[in-house]
Amino acid sequence: MNQESNIAKRTFDFSIEIIKLIGKANLPFEYKPIGSQLLRAGTSIGANVEEAQAAESKADFVHKYNIALKEARETKYWLKLLLAIQSQCVEVKSLIQESDEICKILGRIVVNSRKNI
Repeated sequence: MNQESNIAKRTFDFSIEIIKLIGKANLPFEYKPIGSQLLRAGTSIGANVEEAQAAESKADFVHKYNIALKEARETKYWLKLLLAIQSQCVEVKSLIQESDEICKILGRIVVNSRKNI
């Protein structure tokens, strides 16, 4: 399995875990915007990776992956914030770790792809 198809599956699975987390987080009203932002950013990573698979050019491919990387970094921020306000949520720690690994993979794809433009 090549790096792009591996990250596509990994980001899809990550999106599912984010959706599940938000579904069971039971956030108080004042924290709902954090959940909404996390849901948008966390599911956007995989969507942008998927869009990159049909890129019109190498530059478009890099652009889509760069957006996915930005969304992954934003997701990590929202997860850290959620952990700070709900420290008993064990799933968040593993999702922070996964988001960090996804960031590293996406960053490598962007850097390597830029070399080949």
